[in-house]
Amino acid sequence: MIRKLLLSSVALAALSGTAFAADLPSRRAPPVYAPPPIPVFSWTGFYIGGQVGYGFGRDNAGIVATGPFSSSPNGIIGGGHVGYNFSTQSLPLFGGVFGTGGVIGVEGDVDGSDYRRTVALAGPDAAVIRNNIQGSIRGRLGFAVDRALFYATGGAAFADFRTNYTTFLGGNDSLSHTRVGWTVGGGVEYAVTNNWSLRAEYRYSDFGSFTDLSPAFFSAVRHHETEQRAQVGFSYKFDTPAVLAPVVARY
Repeated sequence: MIRKLLLSSVALAALSGTAFAADLPSRRAPPVYAPPPIPVFSWTGFYIGGQVGYGFGRDNAGIVATGPFSSSPNGIIGGGHVGYNFSTQSLPLFGGVFGTGGVIGVEGDVDGSDYRRTVALAGPDAAVIRNNIQGSIRGRLGFAVDRALFYATGGAAFADFRTNYTTFLGGNDSLSHTRVGWTVGGGVEYAVTNNWSLRAEYRYSDFGSFTDLSPAFFSAVRHHETEQRAQVGFSYKFDTPAVLAPVVARY
């Protein structure tokens, strides 16, 4: 009888201990969940933006009756741009040539301006040369160091030039020419965030030559137009689809 009582007491104590242990807080470490992948910044993507700057031009001209002359039209230039960049890390074909920091792209811009100059010709005769609109379509080739992009750019440039001639006899002619030439330059762009970037750029443009046949001036005037510009701007890059944007997971 005593033996049965002892066995029952031991069994009851064991069951009580198990129930008590089940009520104690668990010391097991909570499960570790990896955070979602963090997107790596990439220059790949479609972007739009604006720019403003100053243009310093050179109008080398010549008149049959009086010989050559030149003027330096200048003025504020501002407008918008649109483009697309490809980072070479998303383009295996170019990655072996430019490395992982290479960036290639294409960009177009259109600018309005108050670019102009008045030049005296002979006596009271004068000519006013102005350019109210210009633009370009260019390629871009650069190398990225973290969020800074150093690039060269070049391509086709176009501009509309208008010349007004006035003479001492009261004659007045207004002639316009749309010219297509070339432009080259370079700059640096810095990505402030994954979407917004700032840039500074210099370009040289040659718009070629044209001839004004002015009845009021009784002469033909030949012009050759070149321009240097310095400008700053900003761009907004739209998010790139995940299939093109590289990601890295941090654990």
